[in-house]
Amino acid sequence: MTERKPRKDAARNRAAVLAAADALFVRRESPEDVTMADVAAAAGVGKGTLFRAFGDRTGLIKALYAARMEPIEQAVETGPPPLGPGTPPAQRVPAVLDALLCFKLDNRPLALALEASGGDSPYGASHYERWHALLRTMLERVPGLTDGDFAAHALLAAVRADLVEHLASREDVPRERMRARLADFAARVLGTTPAGA
Repeated sequence: MTERKPRKDAARNRAAVLAAADALFVRRESPEDVTMADVAAAAGVGKGTLFRAFGDRTGLIKALYAARMEPIEQAVETGPPPLGPGTPPAQRVPAVLDALLCFKLDNRPLALALEASGGDSPYGASHYERWHALLRTMLERVPGLTDGDFAAHALLAAVRADLVEHLASREDVPRERMRARLADFAARVLGTTPAGA
């Protein structure tokens, strides 16, 4: 039996829903202010269509996050240095962290919504597990670093959406200063000198 291709209207509806959700997350003050009813109305589809396509609000947030994150994931999986797989850990770890920080700065409401939708713990979410595994694998190749697992958790804590939001909004830390602080922190964990120092 051959697998059925999605109907054209289903693909069109999915694209319309993602575009509508994207716009709503950017415009609303808080991620919690975006409801499935809001998204359905903005996309011009019924709520049933929305629930069939994404399951629930968390499924919609994950789909939107994945669509926005795809270019970074592609660069990390198959791209050139410094994000790509051929890069030594001392350069690749800070580059991956910088890419994640910039992504979360550029997508703060969506990143907050995704991390808040993780249930009891954000650490069990698939996106967290993926980045942790990547960093742990790289860190285990760093001479003198004895606990790559913990170091990966500590480095990812520095790019959590709630911390990024706190630093950007409440402490008004400029983007470039935040990036420099993260590079310095990563260099200390790696036992290297930050780029440009």
